[in-house]
Amino acid sequence: MTSQEFETSLRKGTIPSVCYLYGEESFLVDRATRLLLDRTIDPSLKDFNYNVFYGNESKGIDICDTALTLPMFAERRAVLVKRAESLSAAACEVLLPYILNPAATTCLIFSGAKIDQRKKFFVELKKHAVLVEFKRLYDNKLSAFIQNESTVHGKPIEPAAADLLSFLIGNNLQELSSQVEKLVVFAGNRPRITLDDVREVASSSKAFTVFELAKYLCSRDLRNSLKSLDTLFRNGEETPMMIGALSRHFRQLWRVREMVDRKAAKSDIGREVGINPYFLDDMITQARNFKRGELRGIFTELYRCDLASKTGGGQPYTLMHGLVTGICSG
Repeated sequence: MTSQEFETSLRKGTIPSVCYLYGEESFLVDRATRLLLDRTIDPSLKDFNYNVFYGNESKGIDICDTALTLPMFAERRAVLVKRAESLSAAACEVLLPYILNPAATTCLIFSGAKIDQRKKFFVELKKHAVLVEFKRLYDNKLSAFIQNESTVHGKPIEPAAADLLSFLIGNNLQELSSQVEKLVVFAGNRPRITLDDVREVASSSKAFTVFELAKYLCSRDLRNSLKSLDTLFRNGEETPMMIGALSRHFRQLWRVREMVDRKAAKSDIGREVGINPYFLDDMITQARNFKRGELRGIFTELYRCDLASKTGGGQPYTLMHGLVTGICSG
């Protein structure tokens, strides 16, 4: 079952007896778990009908006994097993009969980062329970995620504004969701979240400064690039975050440059690379400032700096200063 199908079934009132929610995107796993719990148990009776276990420290018999306990003053109880991938072999063996014949009055939820499909326990789970994987979103899916989040909050966001926010924050769904909530409040009574709203709310953030750094680098503006870099270090920004954001930007730039060289139509570039028309002209201008060979060299330097910063191969500021100077000087 896909994550969308799972959430749709929950909203229709279908509560599984046993389910396993897992995947790389822990934010989505946690949110789906909360949604399931909200639909399963009455908050006023939560103390009586909700139990949490941890796979790395729980015995199968304790989980089974709790799952077989009748709910108090309610139709259903919920039992959540976190870090379920860490359940011991003995615990899985004890739990297996329950998976095959679960209690109708209990919703048993396993959550974790992954499953091991070689183990019998997970094979039977796949046959008899609901398995839902929450994959990490690709960069080109972030704008749609933001637009969906804002719509859920009753305040649609302009596509260009969603694109800008996705660039500023990157693939951190928890932070993206938090920023959308701030934007909803900031927009007040206005019907939509605009590009100016994102600029205003994000203008003092570290992410916005990284956005500016990328823009100045692609214009080969050494003075303002170093000014942005100094601001980032003064505000305590981590080097891996800066390198990750710059890598994302130059990766898009490389694809734009390839399509420009193929004389692709502007509309085709925007559609294939996933760039909102509002930013497209600027990205094409930036791409023309670099040959593909130069971009290949920049990625080599980004990788070198990332590796060095994580292995003690140099002082972070010295590494980033050299990277910025090298890109601007060509």
